[in-house]
Amino acid sequence: METKNLIIRDTVFEDCEYFAKWEVDPSVTEFLSFDEDRSYSEVVEEWIVDKSDPTKLHFTIVRKSIKAPIGRVYLSRIDDHCDSLDITKLYIAGEENRNLGLGRELLQELLEYCFVFLHMERVTLDHYSGNKPAAALYEKMGFRREGTARNATKKNGKYYDLHLLSMLRAEFFEKVHQK
Repeated sequence: METKNLIIRDTVFEDCEYFAKWEVDPSVTEFLSFDEDRSYSEVVEEWIVDKSDPTKLHFTIVRKSIKAPIGRVYLSRIDDHCDSLDITKLYIAGEENRNLGLGRELLQELLEYCFVFLHMERVTLDHYSGNKPAAALYEKMGFRREGTARNATKKNGKYYDLHLLSMLRAEFFEKVHQK
């Protein structure tokens, strides 16, 4: 996948080094369910196991201007019978890559991939309470709130609520045609 500023490509083994570094950085993980002691071997093992699972896909976000990875996308619960999937992990690392519209650009391309290429009917995602930038972006993109899953995730021994959102194929195409 490619946008004006990004390349979203399949993750390769070498990308695990970036993920391991980012996934212990509090500026990246504040609203993600990674324990602070996440190790490189955990990142590698997760990626290797997931590669053989057809219900999961991993992508690396590359910023064209610097020709380097800046983030990660992980799709899971890909269900070809119900035509649904979950955007499970989605982040852009580095303060220099934030507040530039890259998240919106990334999510627009990712939704097009899900609804057009993968032929999904429903895409879900969630966010932590307090993650106002994510909440605002998801609402602006057309996701609809479905509710709150109480104590749905655990990070460093503490439980957190997750706000659940979804978008349907018709809603995506309606939003696209409004432009």
